[in-house]
Amino acid sequence: MYRSVLTWLRNHPRAVDGTVAGAVFPYAVLTQGLYTPEDLPYAVVVLLSAGVCLGYAFRRVRPLPAFAVMMAFAFAQWAVVLDPMVVDVLLLPALFTVAGRCDRRVSTAVAGLLGVWAALALPRWGSQPLAVVVDMLIIAVVIGVAWAWGRAAGLRRAYFDGLKERAAQLERERDQQARIAAAEERARIAREMHDIVSHSLSVVVAQADGAAFVLRSSPDDAERAVQTIADTGRSAMDEMRRMLDVLREGDEPRPQDDQRPGYGPQPGMADLSQLVERARRSGLPVEMAVTGAERALPAGMQLAVYRVVQEALTNARKHAGPGVSRVEVRLAYTPEALEVSVRDDGDATSPRPGGRSGRGHGLVGMRERAAAYGGSAHAAPSPEGGFAVVARFPAGAGDGGADRLRADP
Repeated sequence: MYRSVLTWLRNHPRAVDGTVAGAVFPYAVLTQGLYTPEDLPYAVVVLLSAGVCLGYAFRRVRPLPAFAVMMAFAFAQWAVVLDPMVVDVLLLPALFTVAGRCDRRVSTAVAGLLGVWAALALPRWGSQPLAVVVDMLIIAVVIGVAWAWGRAAGLRRAYFDGLKERAAQLERERDQQARIAAAEERARIAREMHDIVSHSLSVVVAQADGAAFVLRSSPDDAERAVQTIADTGRSAMDEMRRMLDVLREGDEPRPQDDQRPGYGPQPGMADLSQLVERARRSGLPVEMAVTGAERALPAGMQLAVYRVVQEALTNARKHAGPGVSRVEVRLAYTPEALEVSVRDDGDATSPRPGGRSGRGHGLVGMRERAAAYGGSAHAAPSPEGGFAVVARFPAGAGDGGADRLRADP
């Protein structure tokens, strides 16, 4: 019960001020009548007390105007030569509120104004000079304490308000970072899905068309095409299973000896030869060349290179046309960067992602992968004829983009 009362009082400070003013007013009116001069109408006492109490009731709503009203009635009390009243004590809590909620210069001026009023009133109310001096010193100390206490309370309130605002800002930033992370994760998943599905389906469609075309005239070729379709499908299923396992289980720990297929490593530089071989078996005349001194690359960068080559071969298969006679995959290691290029001599006028149509998720994915390591990627018709996809990965780029590019954390 006691705690609930304190909580209510803490949550309703204006009601408390109104209650205090309502309690002080009748007490002041009753007791002040004993000290009021006979030639002063009693209604003046009632009016002055009511004015001071009314201002006090609104000290938290409008601190400065409320204090101004209280001081106006206090000076009126001095003007009519009225002795000190009980309600004069309410000036100190009002000063406390002004010091805590108003500017320091304003609150200092208000404290000075209260001191001036006391300095004018005390000589008239006092009898002995020494007593007046002592009373003035006491009043000065009391006014100083009320001002300092209010100022400290205001600074403490501002400090806690700043902490609350900072906490709210951190919460907003956390939510924003979570949204950004979710958007990046969606983009990463979309990029991986596009690379896996687009590449695999293009191989399947091309091989299926070829198998249907030579089914009766060359059953052996049709059989090889069907086998390529099966191999491509299994490879795509493995990659999809790996990605879906990660999405399904998130960051849950797994045993070190877990050998399930879904937890296999993501493709990297060592898998490029297999990628080229599969493309060659599907009928694309592709060759791979490596120049310069090979060096170890971060896992995320290896995946990025693999996906760039995969997407470029997919585009060559889909858009180079039947006249393509050569597709060259070249990895050029230099001290400054690793340059990955995929060039074909096919039909450069055919709309391709990044070509004349200027669209396609594949090129966007290439650019994002290269940009994650401070590099670049572009695709355009080659001056020598055909089409070229070129990506550049600067040397010394760390694995900072691996978390965004790697399907298996």
